[in-house]
Amino acid sequence: MLVAVAVAGILLSAALPDLRATIERHEIRAASTDLMAALHLARSQAIGRGEMITVAPTDGAAWLQGWTVFADRDGNGRRDPGEPVLFTRGPVTERMRIWSRLTAAAPPWYVAYNSAGRSCRAGNHLAGNWGTLSLQLGSQQRNIKINMLGRARLCDPARESGCTAAGQ
Repeated sequence: MLVAVAVAGILLSAALPDLRATIERHEIRAASTDLMAALHLARSQAIGRGEMITVAPTDGAAWLQGWTVFADRDGNGRRDPGEPVLFTRGPVTERMRIWSRLTAAAPPWYVAYNSAGRSCRAGNHLAGNWGTLSLQLGSQQRNIKINMLGRARLCDPARESGCTAAGQ
């Protein structure tokens, strides 16, 4: 019995690094597809409602605390009382790092869409706001590239050339 437990322990310790990588891969896949879905929701709602819809960190500063999709009626890039919330995503794992490099480089960080479905700056629906949102957990990384027309695509830099992280 003791030999069987020892063998099981050795096998488990050998499999643990692979298990960690698998968990990280699933966590980053879930977070990046959730953020991508929020961007798609914001764009489609902006077109359908004919108003500016914004995706921003829930707390206004850190994407790790989650993100909110809302109708940004005053155009300040932050959710204010009375502005309808369309979707909220809670915090991601604290081990994850999320950062962005958009043309509107100063805080608050957000991605806004105008009624034509184009990414724009919150205060000016005609000024573009495109760039990259990057997520990293351990050795796993995903990037969301937003072009000047507002189309977003999710890419994996380990598999695709030209899929550079924000700020690179």
